Amino acid sequence: MTDDNVTHMRFLVIGAGAIGSYIGGSLILSGQKVLFLEKAQNAAIIRNQGLRLSFDGQAHHIHMPEVAMTIEDALEHGPFDIAILAVKAYDLADLLDTLSAYRVALPPILCLQNGVDSEDQIAAVLGAEKVIAGTLTSAISKRGTGSVSVERRRGMGVASTHTLSAALVAVFNSAGLRARLYPDAAAMKWSKMVTNLLANASAAILDMSPGEILSDARLYRIEIEQMREAFRVMAALRIGVANLPGIPVRFLATLVNRLPPDVSRIVLARVAGSGRGEKMPSFHIDLHSGRHRSEVDYLNGAVVRHGKAAGVPTPVNRILTDTLTALVTDRLAVESYAHQIDRYLDLFRLQQEGLR
Repeated sequence: MTDDNVTHMRFLVIGAGAIGSYIGGSLILSGQKVLFLEKAQNAAIIRNQGLRLSFDGQAHHIHMPEVAMTIEDALEHGPFDIAILAVKAYDLADLLDTLSAYRVALPPILCLQNGVDSEDQIAAVLGAEKVIAGTLTSAISKRGTGSVSVERRRGMGVASTHTLSAALVAVFNSAGLRARLYPDAAAMKWSKMVTNLLANASAAILDMSPGEILSDARLYRIEIEQMREAFRVMAALRIGVANLPGIPVRFLATLVNRLPPDVSRIVLARVAGSGRGEKMPSFHIDLHSGRHRSEVDYLNGAVVRHGKAAGVPTPVNRILTDTLTALVTDRLAVESYAHQIDRYLDLFRLQQEGLR
């Protein structure tokens, strides 16, 4: 369904995974023009089978979406008003190497990557005017190439600092994406990153669900401490906490920082159980699918790096980063800590007294 009062834009969606397919498909369904840039094998499947989106109890099939396999091919179909970056953070460096030669022809890029450093990397290569900070809070599951299901439809945030931001949010809202403007990009991105930490690295390392982790008081102490470290880093950097679409992050900060663990655990266990839908956290998916890559260095690792710069100790985030990185890179066997809670807790006992 289209809205004749809404500006029509031409979008280049970089990455047709869960997020790219959901946002790009939603835009197409609302009457916007979208071209996907995707790897050759996946591009061929999407061209042949189309896109399938499931949300709000309805299934949608988009036949023959526009898909390009190279940036050269994609730009031949331009010009574009906006590019949407929907690839994993660990793919950004290689992508920017490719995009750097096309800086002039590229439109501004809305960055929806997890973590807090991607926008600076894009700006360094393409220019500050070419990047818009964004975040997605809806829970999306990928059923297969070009097939996604929306498990929890919350919304998305867009930094208000770009000249196109307001028009972009209007277009997103006409597509049912529930977008909001945020005047403080850093608060938006950091607040989202903190929510991504909860039972993410631990789920991958332990091969356990978030519900199983948060139901164990000993494991919960580690979860709450990694988030406290992140909030302390934010405070040291004078970055505020922002509520996100469907996620009351300020309330979460109060739970984590001020309430006794036995009280906050009950609430957070309920929130985590409903928040991700049925899927396992992203770190678990990446590790146990054998991808040998993880975004842990862009989330927990970012807390460590920014904490070091700000003079804030972050031992729990460091241990989580180092351990999961060792598992991902095969320096440790994947099953090293699987369901071995006591061995996992031993990682923290020497560095963090009182976590038990």
